[in-house]
Amino acid sequence: MNRIASVLLPMPLPEAFDYAEPEGMNLQLGDQVAAPLGPRLVRGVVVGLREAAGGNRPLKPLEAILDEPRLPPGTLEFVQWAARYSVDWPGQPLAIALRGARAPKPKPTRIVEATGVAPGRMTPARTKVLQAAAGQGFGPPDLARAAGVGAGVVKALIDEGVLAIRLVEAIATYESPDPARPGSQLNPSQEAAAEALKAMLAEGGFNVALLDGVTGSGKTEVYLEAAAAALAADPTAQVLILLPEIALTQAVIARVTERFGAEPGEWHSDVTPPARRRVWEGVANNRCRIVVGARSALFLPFPNLALIVVDEEHDASFKQEEGFIYHARDLAVARGKIEGAAVLLASATPSLESLRNAEQGRYRWLSLSARHGQARLPDIALIDLRQSPPDHGRWLSPQLVKAMGETFARGEQTLLFLNRRGYAPLVLCKACGERMTAPDTDSWLVEHRYTGRLVCHLTGFSMPKPKACPHCGAHDSLVSIGPGVERVEEEAKTLFPQARVAVFSSDTVFDAREARRLIEAMADGHIDILVATQAAAKGHNFPGLTLVGVVDADLGLRGGDLRAAERTYQLLAQATGRAGRKDRPGQALLQTWAPEHPVMQALAAQDRDAFVAAEMAERELAGLPPFGRLAAVIVSAIDPAQLESFVQIMAQAAPNSAGVEVYGPADAPLGLIRGRRRKRFLVRADRMVDLSAYMATWRARVKPPGAIRVAIDIDPYSFL
Repeated sequence: MNRIASVLLPMPLPEAFDYAEPEGMNLQLGDQVAAPLGPRLVRGVVVGLREAAGGNRPLKPLEAILDEPRLPPGTLEFVQWAARYSVDWPGQPLAIALRGARAPKPKPTRIVEATGVAPGRMTPARTKVLQAAAGQGFGPPDLARAAGVGAGVVKALIDEGVLAIRLVEAIATYESPDPARPGSQLNPSQEAAAEALKAMLAEGGFNVALLDGVTGSGKTEVYLEAAAAALAADPTAQVLILLPEIALTQAVIARVTERFGAEPGEWHSDVTPPARRRVWEGVANNRCRIVVGARSALFLPFPNLALIVVDEEHDASFKQEEGFIYHARDLAVARGKIEGAAVLLASATPSLESLRNAEQGRYRWLSLSARHGQARLPDIALIDLRQSPPDHGRWLSPQLVKAMGETFARGEQTLLFLNRRGYAPLVLCKACGERMTAPDTDSWLVEHRYTGRLVCHLTGFSMPKPKACPHCGAHDSLVSIGPGVERVEEEAKTLFPQARVAVFSSDTVFDAREARRLIEAMADGHIDILVATQAAAKGHNFPGLTLVGVVDADLGLRGGDLRAAERTYQLLAQATGRAGRKDRPGQALLQTWAPEHPVMQALAAQDRDAFVAAEMAERELAGLPPFGRLAAVIVSAIDPAQLESFVQIMAQAAPNSAGVEVYGPADAPLGLIRGRRRKRFLVRADRMVDLSAYMATWRARVKPPGAIRVAIDIDPYSFL
């Protein structure tokens, strides 16, 4: 046993474990191995090898090298870097990187082959079967169909030993993309951006570019040309396209397939485990050269990653809030640097962080200022609900209803946007005032009329809507407060009974296939009014859509989120940008109780630069991102007294450091989730402070009891 192997396990452990390398095993970095851990064997990855120096304790030997692809060096470095940056145990990101490797393999294919044994008797049917079996490999049913005989003929030959069944392991194969295949016709603005990206790729090495283009300007066509350049330059190069929503993947996959004549790998939570295994192996073996996926695709084992595209880079969905906490946009830039790859961030409403990096020259800034073809940006108007309120019991103002009627009469489509799922966000008792909440959670229960249930969108708890108030027992006293998309759909159907109305939300669209069906129905003109959450507000192209009505434009401005104004501007700019994307002019009407708010004024004037300048000035004054750094610490426990005692100890243990301010502990806005009480700290640091190192030092100073959970969130997006 000559060497010691450091093996990282996909578990929440602080470091890799040392094992002895058995004689003749010949380990290499990245090998997946079976490692003994207590009484069982677990999968691990070799992250270090060193010569044994005669230590004072014997090490357990590794059991075996697994028959699995080796993790490339870049993937190993990225996993460990991501853990340090996020101040988490390295086994957490490794578990994401191995998710595909641990998925079940597709079932082997059953192939019928001739054994060379002569049949006892020959018939015309048997002759046909043997002739068909001599060609390409068929399974028993397919062989019978190819020969035009019954299944019994094939079975008899198998029983007689004339034919035999062989199991063939499925191999992850993908058609090779053709970068020379003609792409879309680009306009001069697109062509200039594409040429700039090609020049950046030709330089080689790590570079980042921000593709800043208004909605409908054709950013997808531009980044597909960049992908073509990367693939053409190196026959082994790989490209990753990250998307924020599963609903977007099918449309982008179709466009990638059309551009390159080959389907890309698809990676997100709706992909079945065997298909996930196929993509993982295809990437690791470099048979899959293009991947379109959600944020976790960033951890796939690319051996030769040349280009990472982050589409809709501003989107908050790129932030992973549970388990291993990370932001895929930031980690994409880090992985690009580790791999020596180009990174392209694309958005119509870039994040302030990306805009600041572009202004400072850290990112190349490419602009697409006009829509593609004859399309132009929609006219945007504000509806002051103080002056033009909806009728009693309604949520759509007369002005919006009138515009919907005119749009329907012209045979055009309307999108009603409300970023709130379900029928009503609050159910209360009109007898005693009780608000229905989830058990052991402060979150309100949302009424869903389709299912007749009350649902907690935070924990997933659901229950049938009771006939009597659980608090006071009054019958028929529970009333629905406020609108969700189901309630707006109900109103639209009442106002326009002849219209075809549909709802697009995660409650009505359960997977990528259903999302694609609904998107195609809308694009083909089979829907007149689409009521939708943010799932339909970005990335989709609906040629017949000319009116967007935002039901509650102020919704995102409520609460204490420092990014509330930025997020609201981004979301509403994306939603209104769905209108007028072809040859017909579009308009957007925003219902608001605060038309004087700077966000509403910027949207109405379509003056992004003024909004960004004002928001940047406020952030700079407060030292907030992108001019400073933030981290959050969320501490939770079942026992409130134990929680309070521990957070006071933790507050006293916070390191003193110039340029760092610690706020808290304070009760979290959602102070109770799944029976656990929650407290929060917020840390603000100057830009030049190594915030990850500061948080790691703080964490090392305290040892929480087993009943206490501590989560660290670098650059938090949620403040609940």
